[in-house]
Amino acid sequence: MKNVVTAAMLALLVIGCKEKQKEAGAEKAPETVSEQKMPSAEDEWTMLFDGKSFNGWHEYLKEGVSENWKIEDGAMVFYPPKERKDGEQFNLVSDTEYTDFVLSLDWRISEAGNSGVMWGVKESPDLSQPYLTGPEIQVLDNDKHPDGKNGTSHQAGALYDMVSPSKDVTKPVGEWNTMVFSVNHKTNEGNVVLNGVEIVKFSVNDPEWGEMVSKSKFADWEHFAKYTTGKFALQDHGNEVAFKNIKVKEL
Repeated sequence: MKNVVTAAMLALLVIGCKEKQKEAGAEKAPETVSEQKMPSAEDEWTMLFDGKSFNGWHEYLKEGVSENWKIEDGAMVFYPPKERKDGEQFNLVSDTEYTDFVLSLDWRISEAGNSGVMWGVKESPDLSQPYLTGPEIQVLDNDKHPDGKNGTSHQAGALYDMVSPSKDVTKPVGEWNTMVFSVNHKTNEGNVVLNGVEIVKFSVNDPEWGEMVSKSKFADWEHFAKYTTGKFALQDHGNEVAFKNIKVKEL
């Protein structure tokens, strides 16, 4: 009888231990997919400017960045030189090339100022300026710069000289504008969203793209828009301009 009782007690002890192990295991069990923190859209962005240095950027056809570009309050600010040699320029270009992307940045233009953001830029000693290859999204003081009077395809947010913005949604000069634009050759789509409003849509592949170029000032430019993969450029157009919060999402 004693052996029977002892066996029963041992069985109960084993069962109790197994139950505790199950409970402990349940506490350590991994979360389900629905309970885990899923990556957000923000996690897909790559910052192209850390707000503190020019890492990832250099001046076109040069090494490094000149003193004409400053970092102030987390922004890249371009101060045009009072005097410059013939042909001298200080355009910034990204170190990395991109093909299909969404680029997001904030820009602030000076009074009567002009600048631009380009993509598909081919950096070559045979090509003296980024605009010889890179299509441009215009950055402009629409009211006071002369280009603002040269047709809406020259105004802020336009695919320069090709597609006009549907409306003027720019902030007053001196305030920050948020611009997000995308180029996707896989879906043949490009667009510009300025201050939360989509103002430009365009095709990025031929024949539609080629037709747009043929009707623009770039029609006879040998290298213009010929590179689907290229660098981003922030344009020196001779006026003060600032950029910040620059980030890219590859598609």
